[in-house]
Amino acid sequence: MSIWRKALNYIARSVNLRTVDGRPRTDSYAGMPVNETSVLALSAAWACVNLLSGTIASLPLMVYRTDASGRRTVAKDHPLYRVLHDSPNADQTAMDFWEGGVAALELRGNMHARIERMGGRVVALVPICDPTVRRLENGDLEYRWTEDGKSYVATQDDVFHVRGFGGSPLGGLSTLSYGRQVFGLSSAVNTAAQKTFANGIHTNVGLKTDKWLTDEQYDAISQNTGARYAGAMNAGRPFISHGGMEIVPLTMNPEDAQMLESRAFSVEEIARLFGVPPHMIGHTEKTTSWGTGLEEQTLGFQKFSLRRRLKRIEQAIEKQLLTPADRAQGITVEFNLEGLLRADSTGRAEFYREMTGIGAMTINEVRALENLPPVEGGDVPRMQMQNVPITEAGKQPALPAPEA
Repeated sequence: MSIWRKALNYIARSVNLRTVDGRPRTDSYAGMPVNETSVLALSAAWACVNLLSGTIASLPLMVYRTDASGRRTVAKDHPLYRVLHDSPNADQTAMDFWEGGVAALELRGNMHARIERMGGRVVALVPICDPTVRRLENGDLEYRWTEDGKSYVATQDDVFHVRGFGGSPLGGLSTLSYGRQVFGLSSAVNTAAQKTFANGIHTNVGLKTDKWLTDEQYDAISQNTGARYAGAMNAGRPFISHGGMEIVPLTMNPEDAQMLESRAFSVEEIARLFGVPPHMIGHTEKTTSWGTGLEEQTLGFQKFSLRRRLKRIEQAIEKQLLTPADRAQGITVEFNLEGLLRADSTGRAEFYREMTGIGAMTINEVRALENLPPVEGGDVPRMQMQNVPITEAGKQPALPAPEA
């Protein structure tokens, strides 16, 4: 066991994050179970996981080849291009595969897939659901899992493993485990709110009488009152008093208990766990939802939340799926972030204008990104020439006059 894994296990035991057998805890102090089903039932958690996994899965994952001159081109002839960009296996598209994989990475801290090879080349990646991992005496990593009633055992050579935050070879840290108190509290608050609304939000009144009630009278009043006035459908129904019984206002109500504030705070806590700006999941109570403030927060999300997630996947692919021959040929794998500009025509146009203006892109390269056919002369890089030294002004040769 590595020193990093020992340190993380010590911390986990110290803060009561794992059970006696070392498995991540699934309970919470709020008394609510914490698992994938209960967490994704929270709208904030669903929105965060959906945003991160959907955004990353929608970005084109490209395989590039860099030649000796430094020129980089898309390696569509490489076997990994079809697997990573189009269809990782017989049942899934690339969008399906990466969306599910990133969701597992966000919740469990790990993404696993079985590697299928043919002739030494990777031909398919098949998802694996939460295998157990251990270090063998010879230093290899062993993966065990069950699928369709059949048990499987494989080493790291046959399992693609993207590790989340944590840095351990055995796996990343589970958000479900480390965030279980936040998720448990949010579930408890939601449950309390639902029960309050189920009772018609009439927890602010009581019934008073100056006579002692028999057990039969008490049960009859409780049952009849609940049947007539509990539930949202009975809200506003007039109360019929008899036998000297009075309605007495109580001080306890959802506003006094700050239930709504607690639910809003839970949204912010969940967004903080996943590193997602609250406004991107529809929570704009304490932030602007328009203008430059939103733009800056969105750029920050791309730089500080998406970037490290994309780099983690790219490096895992290059380390585990590329052969030494691939690396010698300059094969690299990278997400194309230009996909984020597809819905922003103004930003896309400005990006193209800047890149063609400094000669970094040609007209035909821009047209290819826009799914347009090339034009004659569009493969020549061009630059604006107005920014020249004053001593060189007027020395450029004049363009020939057009023919009559």
